[in-house]
Amino acid sequence: MDVNIYISSVFWELGNPHKIVEKALDKKIQVFTSLEILQDVAKVMRRDFNEPKEMITRQISLILAYTYVITPKDVGNVVKDDPDDDMILRCAAGSNADYIVSGDKHLLKLKTFKRAKIITAKELLNTSEIATRTLHPSDRGKRAISERAQEHAPP
Repeated sequence: MDVNIYISSVFWELGNPHKIVEKALDKKIQVFTSLEILQDVAKVMRRDFNEPKEMITRQISLILAYTYVITPKDVGNVVKDDPDDDMILRCAAGSNADYIVSGDKHLLKLKTFKRAKIITAKELLNTSEIATRTLHPSDRGKRAISERAQEHAPP
């Protein structure tokens, strides 16, 4: 999942990103992240929403409760218009993701990366495979979502 999906899930509880998080908490999908992603979520919450450190810490702890932290895999410079978006692709490559969920126009324009389909939160929720699927932590071969990674220090 892209950082914009995490942020939307926190501040807009009726939105599709929040519904994705609920599915992850219910173990219906697997979400993969990296330390870079968590750092960027913290940075955005602090910079753009002026959230206190305690709120940011709670949100990062919640994210850790429903995600698997992976080591990103280098993919080179794929997104020429916004090289920071390559971090999302590195996480997808490191997790062997089936989907990358994002609202970012640069990523959505790619449509696919390796085996992963790049789709919006709404599209993921409308995917019949996701709508009916229950995944378990031992089901590492079927990875539902990848997330965006950014190189920024946490709060």
